[in-house]
This record gives sequence, C-alpha cells and structure tokens, in this order.
Amino acid sequence: MIFDKDGTTTIVFQEKTSLSTFMENLQKAYPKLKHDNIVVNLFSFSKLTAGDILEFLQISNTHKKANKSFILVTNKVSYEEIPDEITVVPTIQEAKDLIEMEEIERDLGI
Repeated sequence: MIFDKDGTTTIVFQEKTSLSTFMENLQKAYPKLKHDNIVVNLFSFSKLTAGDILEFLQISNTHKKANKSFILVTNKVSYEEIPDEITVVPTIQEAKDLIEMEEIERDLGI
C-alpha cells in the first residue's frame, strides 16, 4: 500500500492486488490515517462494480462522522449506481478540489 501525504490529505493506492486485500490493508492502516482527509485512488483496478465501491461505505461513513473527507477516485463505475453517501470522482484533481470545498464548508459550519 502506498501513501502520498500532502498537508492534511493522504492519497492511498496500491498496485497489483485484489480489492479484498486492498480493503484489509486499508483497515489496518486506518488508525494512522484517521486524522487526514483520505483519497483512495482505485485506478490500479481494471474492473470495478458498484458493489465493489460499496465495500468502502463503512469506512467512508466512519471517516465522514469524524468531520474528514473520504473520496474514491475511479472512472470505471457509473455514478448513478453509487449511493450518495459515498463520494466518487473521476480524477485526483477533482478529489483535491472537493476536499478544499468541504474544508471551507466545515470551517464555515455549513
């Protein structure tokens, strides 16, 4: 698992692994990441389904309750199939922009 920390945001990705192994590794690493905004880069996975994305729902909800952003980055699933509780964007730049907007909203108490 590779972590790329930039200020209060950590981008997480991993090459050549299964989604279940990736999820296990993310759960183990979460205590070190829980104080950061988290961007999970899923581009190394050639096939993803909406069901695969739902695997992240619990950790996403936990992280958002702590007032931090949790964003998945992939362009391999239809956004209509994904529930609104989980945030998915197609690029890393969009994830960074969204985190910036969410931080402003949190600062303003929105």
